Amino acid sequence: MTPLKKYIRPGVLRNFLRKAFELSAGKCVYAISYEGEVVLAEGTDSMSGFDDDKPNVLCSRLVFSDIHGGRIHMRVPTDATEDECAQYERQLNFTTYSIQEVIDMERARRSIAEEALSKYRELALLHRSVPAINMSLRLRDVVGALINECRRENYPGEMAMVFLSEPGSNHYRLAVQFGVPFGVQAQNVADSDLFIKVVEGCKGEIVNDLSKDSRWQNELPGLGCMALIPIVSPNRCEGMLLLASENTGLYEAAHHKSLSTLASVAGISVSNAFNFESIQRLMNAILQALAEAIDSRDPFTAGHSERVAHLAVAFAFALGDSAAIKGLNFSDQELREIYYAGVLHDVGKIGIKEDVLTKNTRLPDRRMEVVRARLQLHGQLSDFDWVEAYERLRSINKAMSPNAEELEYVRNLGKKSWGIGEERLPLLYDDELDVLLLEYGNLTQEEREEIQRHPAESERILQHIPMPEGYGDMLTIIRQHHERMDGSGYPDRLSGDEILIQSRLMSIVDIYDAVTQERHYKPAFTRSEAMKILQKESAEGKLDERLVNFFLENIEKIESLSERVKSTRITHLSEIGNFVNL
Repeated sequence: MTPLKKYIRPGVLRNFLRKAFELSAGKCVYAISYEGEVVLAEGTDSMSGFDDDKPNVLCSRLVFSDIHGGRIHMRVPTDATEDECAQYERQLNFTTYSIQEVIDMERARRSIAEEALSKYRELALLHRSVPAINMSLRLRDVVGALINECRRENYPGEMAMVFLSEPGSNHYRLAVQFGVPFGVQAQNVADSDLFIKVVEGCKGEIVNDLSKDSRWQNELPGLGCMALIPIVSPNRCEGMLLLASENTGLYEAAHHKSLSTLASVAGISVSNAFNFESIQRLMNAILQALAEAIDSRDPFTAGHSERVAHLAVAFAFALGDSAAIKGLNFSDQELREIYYAGVLHDVGKIGIKEDVLTKNTRLPDRRMEVVRARLQLHGQLSDFDWVEAYERLRSINKAMSPNAEELEYVRNLGKKSWGIGEERLPLLYDDELDVLLLEYGNLTQEEREEIQRHPAESERILQHIPMPEGYGDMLTIIRQHHERMDGSGYPDRLSGDEILIQSRLMSIVDIYDAVTQERHYKPAFTRSEAMKILQKESAEGKLDERLVNFFLENIEKIESLSERVKSTRITHLSEIGNFVNL
């Protein structure tokens, strides 16, 4: 009976035979054979006497799979009349049809469950590998994380290599490898026709017998099979992930799919790493291009740094052009310093994970897909309405402030578990519960802390760039632009006069631009709404009251000056004051 467990539950099969036996009034004995061997009988204790060649034995075929099959046997009374035999044959056909239907449904159910489990594993791989591969913008770290994931997944083959494209050329260099014997020139793989054709097609291939592939001319002697997966970004082939073995026939379609998932994750990371290194090289000469590159990571904040720079320059100039606040007269050099501080104030966000920077839900879409697959699989294995559960979770996931009933629903769902066999797994993991149970917002404490690192990170990045003389306060302005007068800001919790005046005005225009622009998590506020927010922050002692009052009283003038700064691109600013060419 053991072989049949994969195709139909033993209890269900016995019930069918028992009902068929009863239907014949106990006159006909039934048996099931698998691959020619009788494995189950009803109406007799003996497994013999069901040979097809016996005149009183009727048989009908059962299909268990594309490979395996069996028969259902009916032993009729030897004295049965012709009419009775015809009736028994109809009973046998009906019983066979019913059992075959159950087998087919079970095959379909198992196929769906296996497909769902495969999808879950793929999503789980994404969930685990994305943070590991995206945690750094250094190429060495990214490709190192990628090859470590290959080791962790325990793919077939004793060798792995990652090749990266050389900027501005079609050449690919070996970046990292493991398992390649010492002294072997693994770089030669990139010169093979097989490697070149896979790069040109940007489509992964599995070659399970290299000796039979004309594109392989034994560039790396001794190899038997190979999996080549391009590392592709949206615009180009960034590199190649290659697994190989001295043996043949090791790789399957499932390996191709899993490796392609890893390579797709790495593609964006490698692309970002290439861009970061390029920006680092250009930063000294093209600061404006750097700011645009930072803003372009998120379409909702595109242009934010440039607008802050324009508003800050306009605000500072208006302060110096007015006698309302004595002693605030900025020189041309100081205005240029404020401009560049505005352009570069968020450069530290390049080190923040994009998932956090652009987060508009509690759990990201790919994590919700993992949760969905988990709920769906649980629903297929038990009496559980996974559709309702997923829809409620999806609603809560988008909510800025869920109510008490919704939070309680999440807690109860978090107490449930699912699994196949004896192994049980939670429906919601602790990290998922932590963020779904937030009473307000969608950022966890760790994510808030990560975002709050960006002023200090901006300073850390920029301190290695030699700036012209006269910009001694620029890094301080950048570091302090999120400090607050009452000490509630970050990263250093400075207060009052510890904060530069330039940083104070920068924080005002930063808030103003942020609230008047649409973001992932909110619509754009009107100017009057933004003014109320600034008034509230000032009344609470967070912003410099004198500067806020001046800004609000002169908002139209400052915005007009800002447009002039924008239109001249800081090259000819005679319209708004005594600027020298930058």
